[in-house]
Amino acid sequence: MGEARLYFGPFMLDRAGRRLLRGNAPVEVSPRYFDALCLLLAAPGELVTKDRFMDEVWRGIPVTDEALTQCIRALRRALGDDAAAPRYIATVPKHGYRFVADVGTAPAQQPLVTPAPVPAPVSAAWWPIILGGTIGGLVAGLAGGLAYGFAAIASAPPGTVGGTSILLVMVAVTAAIAALGAAGVSIGMAFAHRRASAAGRVAGAAFAVGGALGGLIVGAVTELIGADALALLFGGAPAHMTGAGEGVLLGGGVGLALWITARVPAGLRTAAAALIGAMTGLLITALGGRLFAGSLAALTDRFAGSRMDFAALGALVGEDGLGPRALALTAVLESALFAAAICWAIRRFTPAAPP
Repeated sequence: MGEARLYFGPFMLDRAGRRLLRGNAPVEVSPRYFDALCLLLAAPGELVTKDRFMDEVWRGIPVTDEALTQCIRALRRALGDDAAAPRYIATVPKHGYRFVADVGTAPAQQPLVTPAPVPAPVSAAWWPIILGGTIGGLVAGLAGGLAYGFAAIASAPPGTVGGTSILLVMVAVTAAIAALGAAGVSIGMAFAHRRASAAGRVAGAAFAVGGALGGLIVGAVTELIGADALALLFGGAPAHMTGAGEGVLLGGGVGLALWITARVPAGLRTAAAALIGAMTGLLITALGGRLFAGSLAALTDRFAGSRMDFAALGALVGEDGLGPRALALTAVLESALFAAAICWAIRRFTPAAPP
């Protein structure tokens, strides 16, 4: 329909004036979401695919499928619609959406009834991102803990007992720290993504900003608490451990990976996220930062009686212990695993198709 004004239910859409009215009252809709509503109303009753939304509303800007999902949620709230029993916007699972109300070029010959305001629910987009990201971090931590645990056992002097204890402790500590870091990064991404979506901005870019902010907070708090705890228990702490700086870069790298891989073919997304994570780890090392293995090395150097030894890792790159090359290698592998696991898990928990 090419008419400037379209009427449906108690609403009037003025395309030329870019406004939506319920009766005589304006309804607030962000510019990008207004474009999405215009696209739906242009062909009432017809399927509008996800690709058409991406091409004609976002105009090729790379965003995740969740940006479209958030857009439809916002439109339904503005129209007082219900996804379970739609009067205006119906979902076509795995394909897109269809506008199901009658649309005309003149007001309907019936009194306009203003429906009661529908309270805006807390977006469900929070929980798939946070839950998926945390689980992804936990998976990465378990895998990393097993690798470092076996490396510590392999590096232990002959006759050393307690290999199982070393493995269990390493897995538990690594998994807990990775899950905590992932939760902070994921909360930051979810918060920034939702704010950007509600404002009609490019929500995908918010993942990088939110991830960096979440990593900053978690890194700073973890470094502060860890240093204080070690100083209290043992009278001193290593001079340099993973902290706020590393958290900013790692969290931002994870968010960037989640954003960029939205436009990568599904079968390559995890590998692409791992590549971006690996580049982030290399950057952290180049700037003098340390990730988990670097923090472990700092701890073992600070406490001479530690049974933790990672000579086996250093031997892989021709070093005695965790030297510069080994620290760079472990940082690259840690970052790649962390980013890939989080991005994979978030996509598993966030439906690819609109709900």
